[in-house]
Amino acid sequence: MYLPKLGENLSVENLRAMEIFAKALRYDILAMLKNSQSGHPGGSLSSLNFLMAIYLGVIAKTGEKIIFSNGHITPAVYGILAELGYVDRYDLIKNFRKIGSKFEGHVTRHVPGIWYGTGPLGIGLAVASSMAWDEKSRATGRRVFATIGDGEAQEGEIYEAMNFAAKYALDNLIVFCDYNEVQLSDSIMKIMPINVAGHFAAAGWEIMEIDGHDNQKIWETLSRAYNGVGKPVLILAKTVMGKGVDFMEVEGLAHKATWHGKAPAPEQVDQVLSQFELSEEEQKVLSELRAEVKWKPAIPELEWPEENGIDTGKPRLYTTAELTDCRTAYGMALLDLAELNAEVMALDADLRASVMTKFLAEKFPERHLECGISEQLMMSAGGGLSLSGRIPFVSTFGAFMSSRAKDQARVNDINQTNVKMVATHAGLSVGEDGPTHQAIDDMGSFLGFLHTRVIEPADPNQTDRIIRYIAKHNGNFYVRMGRHKFPIITREDGQPFYGEDYQYSYGRTDLIRDGANLTVVATGAAVYEALEAWKVLAEKGKPFKLVAVSSIKQFDQNLAEHIKITGKVLTIEDHNLKSGLYSQVASFILEQGLEVKWFKGLGVKEYQLSGKAEELYANAGFFRKNIVEYIDNLQ
Repeated sequence: MYLPKLGENLSVENLRAMEIFAKALRYDILAMLKNSQSGHPGGSLSSLNFLMAIYLGVIAKTGEKIIFSNGHITPAVYGILAELGYVDRYDLIKNFRKIGSKFEGHVTRHVPGIWYGTGPLGIGLAVASSMAWDEKSRATGRRVFATIGDGEAQEGEIYEAMNFAAKYALDNLIVFCDYNEVQLSDSIMKIMPINVAGHFAAAGWEIMEIDGHDNQKIWETLSRAYNGVGKPVLILAKTVMGKGVDFMEVEGLAHKATWHGKAPAPEQVDQVLSQFELSEEEQKVLSELRAEVKWKPAIPELEWPEENGIDTGKPRLYTTAELTDCRTAYGMALLDLAELNAEVMALDADLRASVMTKFLAEKFPERHLECGISEQLMMSAGGGLSLSGRIPFVSTFGAFMSSRAKDQARVNDINQTNVKMVATHAGLSVGEDGPTHQAIDDMGSFLGFLHTRVIEPADPNQTDRIIRYIAKHNGNFYVRMGRHKFPIITREDGQPFYGEDYQYSYGRTDLIRDGANLTVVATGAAVYEALEAWKVLAEKGKPFKLVAVSSIKQFDQNLAEHIKITGKVLTIEDHNLKSGLYSQVASFILEQGLEVKWFKGLGVKEYQLSGKAEELYANAGFFRKNIVEYIDNLQ
């Protein structure tokens, strides 16, 4: 009776219920901001009418997804969730933005009914686009909604997402833009004029412009968009910041940013709050409306089980007769996984032949998403797909993964997604491309993330095992590897060290060669350089302990035992010493209370120019000959 039906005109009862719902929302918004004295009232009020239409007309009935790219409009979003009975209204008003409360300042997955938490602008549209792609590829018939702010459209990731949605003809994606012409500091015209509708239209979207406060027009437009027009839809809702609250609306009409992110003083709220108190009759209508709500959100589950049901298949074995690179081993393992598991897919940024996702792309084109030169979009899309049940492997060069897409990876980390980030061309291994492409600080980008594990394989065989491991284990992973080819790591009998009997586990360290007086800890391609140095020094009667480390974020007790025996440590890495293996082993030694006589590190200490990987290693001082000379001089 009160919840409207898409495609039908709003009845008098529908319009009356929506007015009451909006009145209750304004009360909730003012009440929670009065208590918190922190938050964003302006955009919450300007977007209130179209948010209400989406929820009452669609989400409350079907549970279709909505992503808030302008994640600061929590007073409106949380208010709607409360009025629909999804969260406790009293708890929300009392504890909004307070310590210990799930009602954070920006939308968060801790709250039932929030599919992805946002904050940094631009990210949400990419997430929504990936979720729309997922729904369309599964032929569910379900739509995905998103909201963006008008100033937010200045973000580059918005541009990336609009192109992605158009390329994949996401006619099930409906985006509302809150066009109140005001951003944080001032009006759009003063900060950065932008033709929002023009940009989206140029990208191939259907544009619908409406009065964002006219419930009837909003409803008619939403119904038309929902029925589908063969392309993604942008509904440009022309609104007024602070709409419905007199002292805020007057500032919004003047395009002033007064109430973008400023909570009204308690006395200001007290002067107007009574206007939005519901009568008994209005409360009855609202109660009857809630009774019609069919869909209820599940309690959020942010913690993943350690493992999933992925079939990892049989590992490949690369022999001493083969000379290959870790990136090819990654691509082949990914193909194996895709053949066995429909959930496995790959995303890359115009680099499939370089990052070796080409093997999957050729055999399973429907599970390969080419994102173009849009690393930020790619990373956010990976997050959205993982929360839709996919196991996405996102790949690009290490320099781009850890720098351009770091913000997006960080928000994925906060959302505790399940994204497998595999970066190639890391370190000086990139060679002739020069310092702009030589990622020597990428591990440092991810060390501080609380829900992301980092790994660097020592050779193609270990790469194969690691890729299968991260597919089977839930959570975010960052795996880095170089570009150049080098021989596999062997045991002293010449057989592959990471052979058929090798079982990878996160944080495991491996004693490649034994020795005395010195523990050399190496990671990635540097393990092979250290192994070649060991051979030379062993002939001189100076063998050392060579320990291979795959994760610089977690070490096992074996490493501590090796260090205890020698009391001398040398780390070797194709990475910046200040944010890589060297600094992490130093922390490990302190945490373990180990006594060492000396501690040294070989790695990248300054930007290099162009050259072959081996030449750059030598120039940086950690090529096999450099290692021999260094250890000879130390001993």
